[in-house]
Amino acid sequence: MSTQYQEACRGSITDAMIIAAVKENVEPEFVREKIANGSAVICFNPKHAALDPVVVGNDFFTKINANIGRSPNSSSNQEEIAKMQHSINAGADFLMDLSVGLNLSETRLALLEHCTVPFGTVPIYEALSRVDGDPNRLTKELLIDVIKIQAEEGVDFMTLHAGFLKDFIPLAVKRKFGICSRGGAVMAEWMTSKNAENPLYSSWDEILDICVQYDVTVSLGDGLRPGCLADASDEAQFAELEILGELVQRCRKAGVQVMVEGPGHVPFDQIQMNVEKEQEICDGAPFYVLGPIVIDVAPGYDHITAAIGATAAAYHGASLLCYVTPAEHLGLPDEKDVVEGVIAFKIAAHAADVAKGIPGARDIDDKMAEARVAFDWKKQFECAIAGDKAEEIYKSKLPKCEDGEEQHHCSMCGKDFCAVRRTLEVKEQLTR
Repeated sequence: MSTQYQEACRGSITDAMIIAAVKENVEPEFVREKIANGSAVICFNPKHAALDPVVVGNDFFTKINANIGRSPNSSSNQEEIAKMQHSINAGADFLMDLSVGLNLSETRLALLEHCTVPFGTVPIYEALSRVDGDPNRLTKELLIDVIKIQAEEGVDFMTLHAGFLKDFIPLAVKRKFGICSRGGAVMAEWMTSKNAENPLYSSWDEILDICVQYDVTVSLGDGLRPGCLADASDEAQFAELEILGELVQRCRKAGVQVMVEGPGHVPFDQIQMNVEKEQEICDGAPFYVLGPIVIDVAPGYDHITAAIGATAAAYHGASLLCYVTPAEHLGLPDEKDVVEGVIAFKIAAHAADVAKGIPGARDIDDKMAEARVAFDWKKQFECAIAGDKAEEIYKSKLPKCEDGEEQHHCSMCGKDFCAVRRTLEVKEQLTR
């Protein structure tokens, strides 16, 4: 939202900022201040008519992004729309369409029409799809044309791998895993075959002109993020980060909002250092992290390994968490996978917000405690992050009760061993 970013710097308060402030229970002036200094963003392309604005920044509730999208071998527009709806219903605050293949504009427009959260893309995916997956046929002009088309269609933010320079390729190929980023791998092959600099970096000013015109927020992609624990926090990753810091300043000078994407596979003990390093080099720009995934050996459960890392990252300063699903490293996620991913990351974000002391974050936990003490099962399900699942489990395990007996215990402890019941009885005796 570059136009509104510039207005924020001049002291005005836009409608989007007011809407976002109400959601955060803060004053609009506080949102304006954070956007003006670049520590928060509101991704809001005016052409995205269905969008309900939210603010992203370390001073606000931690937000969740859900990735969806077709592959060349799987899914359809209808399936992706369903996945989008399931993601948003489960609590996703952002959505990215990572589709590859043919007719990507058709898929994107169908999603945008119904998407009520900020919508992001990775333009190089469509550019490569237009040349049948051959990086040698990819041109700078085509890439810029795709960026402009997507902006015109209403995309709110774009991942642009502009910090991966040609000089960093030798650092990447000597890694254990190499390059795990799809966009980063395409850039590496293009730069190698053409013996030329990254076209996103060399055309950065032209790209920023498009972002200003269409109020698109830049999400600086991490083409050299580590794909395994052995590659975490290495020379390649931090070389790219230094360039991302430079690009942050160029975005701000042009009046374009910007956030920075962060690492994937990182040992738990390195997460704090990674977040703090990004904050220093990128001058407090909102940090958007994938996980991080804290071990490499849990395929099928990587939504859990990533949620562990996400809690730590958010606690130390990450603002936007990109979910990981149980299908990570295995295949294209389905509707069930995306819901599991969103829920895992909602838990991670909430845990971090409570630990950080974000005003109001713990209110729902206190209400849950009161509902449990009162055996108010309906209220408990209303407070739960995944209330439908909680109710389903509860009902499937209901203990047998005599007719007319209230359900003041569950099947875990039974009536006689329920600590809550006995505590209430003690309390009643002490007040007689």
